[in-house]
Amino acid sequence: MKLAFALVIAALGATSTSAPTPLPLPGGEGGIGFDDLLYSPRLHQVLVPSGRTGRLNLVDPKNRAIDSIPGFSESPAAGKGHGAGTTSADSGGGFIFATDRDLGVVNVVDLAKKQLVATARLGGGPDYVRWVEPLREVWVTEPGRKVIEVFHLEASNPPKLVATGTIDLPDGPESLVVDIARGRAYTHSWHDTTFAIELKSHRVVARWANGCEGARGIALDEKRGFLFVGCEEGRAVALDVAHDGKKLGSVKTGKGVDIVAYSPRLSHLYVPGGDDASLAIVGVGGRGQLTVLGHVPTAPDAHCVAADDAGNAYVCDPQHGQLLVFNDTFPATR
Repeated sequence: MKLAFALVIAALGATSTSAPTPLPLPGGEGGIGFDDLLYSPRLHQVLVPSGRTGRLNLVDPKNRAIDSIPGFSESPAAGKGHGAGTTSADSGGGFIFATDRDLGVVNVVDLAKKQLVATARLGGGPDYVRWVEPLREVWVTEPGRKVIEVFHLEASNPPKLVATGTIDLPDGPESLVVDIARGRAYTHSWHDTTFAIELKSHRVVARWANGCEGARGIALDEKRGFLFVGCEEGRAVALDVAHDGKKLGSVKTGKGVDIVAYSPRLSHLYVPGGDDASLAIVGVGGRGQLTVLGHVPTAPDAHCVAADDAGNAYVCDPQHGQLLVFNDTFPATR
């Protein structure tokens, strides 16, 4: 570590980022069983699948206005929580793709109409959905079947998702991120392995030990080839995807890690510990070394996070059916 960087970190040791701003969500009274959160650079909005409320909410980082898209499965506030309604979404091709766990489907949302315009039935219970731009494919992880189910988006009106096959992932898949630059996607087993999948062939081309006991969240610095792994036991790890998954850094965080997020602008990794009700802000150095810049309090079971391109992190608050919005005041890590 360079001396200048070390001195900056030491000076920041007792500093915390700004207090969070609560952002209530439509229908969130009584709680929401959040799972996946994602910032869409294409839309410049945070995608917030809001579980049992039956809504996919889009948050504008500029003014925090909420655009709410209904039409998904609904259940009472005392209902199924984490396993209910829409829990994962991604955007691409002029659409949003969002799962519905109650119905076992992936839905296509027309962005202009803000309406569900197509549905494809899944072979198993969905976890994550991600758009693969070069192939016009939608990938849906189905941990119960230990597969990723692949769909092709047909250029029709209305649009149509056509199932084309599955990718087998033993002891997985958990989490999913797409690396367009390298023509790969990455996912984890539920324990200590990260898989690299070739996009065109749908083949697993590498398996890397990630150092976790329970691998959970995933994020990618696509430009530098750093892949980040959130470990449920309370750890964040950086791997080098260009050098056979070489471990570059590792730090302790709060326990109960699930979803993680990364800000390329700040080179900060956000790691919420749902068990500890805290958010670790981790600086990522130029060689992939990880340093905890600080911790901020969140809420019980606040296990998911998204990061926009304006220096904000959005942490889910399941008990209150809202987001906690943090402005990251730590300097960018270089």
